[in-house]
Amino acid sequence: MNLRTQLVALLTLLRKEYTRVFRIWVQTIVPPAMTTALYFLIFGNLIGKRIGKMDGFDYAQFIAPGLIMMQVITNAYGNVVSSFFAAKMQRHLEEMLVAPMANWTIILGHAFGGVVRGLAVAATVTVVALFFTDLHVAHPFITLSVIVLTAFVFSLGGLINAVIAKSFDDVSIIPSFVLAPLSYLGGVFYSIALLPEFAQKISLLNPILYMVNAFRYGMLGVSDIDIGFAYAIIVAFAVGLFAFAMWLIRRGTGIRS
Repeated sequence: MNLRTQLVALLTLLRKEYTRVFRIWVQTIVPPAMTTALYFLIFGNLIGKRIGKMDGFDYAQFIAPGLIMMQVITNAYGNVVSSFFAAKMQRHLEEMLVAPMANWTIILGHAFGGVVRGLAVAATVTVVALFFTDLHVAHPFITLSVIVLTAFVFSLGGLINAVIAKSFDDVSIIPSFVLAPLSYLGGVFYSIALLPEFAQKISLLNPILYMVNAFRYGMLGVSDIDIGFAYAIIVAFAVGLFAFAMWLIRRGTGIRS
């Protein structure tokens, strides 16, 4: 398996994934934009006027980075878990396993597809946000790198969920009972400085808190978390999940009967 062969396979798989995303854009890109618009209408305009400033920004400005990141997390995860699980159930994953494709090629091809959807959703949701508030990117490199790394992390999480899942019910458990609570408690709608000390310490166990705050720092220049430590957490999750996905694929968990 030479490198050129793997690159061709990787690009082919990535093309399949992003073609799938944009072919059904009404299902993959539009719903996050509509959901975000509702968040801004309810929280940004109606409730935000009563809250006032937070960390020196209008409430709508403050929550905008968190809302963008929340949609990236949900859609990057959902893209890969649905695509990989469908490949497993329809038995064409076996064709990739017997083809001259390395395990890392299969993993990265699907994960990069999730990143593409995450970036497309981020761009669309950002445009929607501009109708409700003013956004100025304080640190462009941090903004882009954090959103790419976060999308990659949750794409890997979606792949791992799809590998382990045995039914469609198993696919829906993590988004409903893990991702949703962690996202809402990850500092999207508030600064953890408002919480009691014990609640702040508990919040620090939530990995999404670091991603939301790093992205908020990139866009607004403010964060509850040290940006270097936030990067370390995100990269550690990316490396750890990739290694775990490699181990699962190599072992044949949920794939080989």
